[in-house]
Amino acid sequence: MEINSRIAGIDVHKKMLAVVVADSQPEGQLRFERAKFGAMESELRRLASWLKARQVGEVVMESTAQYWKPVWQQLEAQCQLYLAQAQSNRGPRGRKQDFRDAERLVRRHLAGELILSFVPDREQRLWRIMSRTKYQLRRDRVQLHNQLEAFLEEGHIKLSSCVSDLLGTSSVRILRALSEGEANPAKLAAMTEPGLRATAEQLQDALQGAPRLSPAHRQILRLFLERLELLDRQIATLHIDLGQALRAYNDAVVRLAEVPGFPPQRRRPVAGDPGLGPDSAQQIIAEVGPEAASFPSPQELSSWVGTCPG
Repeated sequence: MEINSRIAGIDVHKKMLAVVVADSQPEGQLRFERAKFGAMESELRRLASWLKARQVGEVVMESTAQYWKPVWQQLEAQCQLYLAQAQSNRGPRGRKQDFRDAERLVRRHLAGELILSFVPDREQRLWRIMSRTKYQLRRDRVQLHNQLEAFLEEGHIKLSSCVSDLLGTSSVRILRALSEGEANPAKLAAMTEPGLRATAEQLQDALQGAPRLSPAHRQILRLFLERLELLDRQIATLHIDLGQALRAYNDAVVRLAEVPGFPPQRRRPVAGDPGLGPDSAQQIIAEVGPEAASFPSPQELSSWVGTCPG
């Protein structure tokens, strides 16, 4: 097989890179030049120079954990890069051989046998980092909610039975007073916002455990509330930062936010379904881009998202 430009394969490890550069031979075979590099910044610069000196135009590597990312960032300005899913480059059982794995990457790439991952450009990768970090913080907030509810149950505080949101304004005000030493259920019940469905009597009954809380319980409750404040502040900061990063694509965010969302058991939206909202719109654009231009068809986009069949 003829190679239009020289191709390199990189077997990526945490501390070491096994690199091969392929040369086509007259009889159609491939000859490989081998070299090892470290994974630190100075070694990555040396790798870039080494590949440039050998006129390498294409590089294929495995998506090994997160270790491929610094290599990709170093080389993306000078080479056409391909990221192969590790499963598609599995070798025979036995002792792992780094250079053999790198050579197999090249051979399978030339034969079209590798499953390649979608890696967006530098700007979109930054959007992804912000969006995924915000998503993880929201998951941490849900976990905090569950841990706090279990902690309150242990202290005979049944507040979650009377309010729709344990981390809402009224609940947090009550919890903060509890953490600061207030033990009177009547005073605690009076701290809620107007319009709460639970009656004052129900709230007082739910807070009967307040006098039993020890100083240690109140201290732990303060720590929960401090974590909640930190998470909310970080989520708000990332929401603003992501909005500013996507400012040039605000029209796309607005249009996507208005797309009706509906439960997965239904195949199509119906009147009255709420829109996806700005958070979901920003997350989708961060993942696939403002125009999803990397996907040739809706079917391929659906397949990449993981909703096929469905």
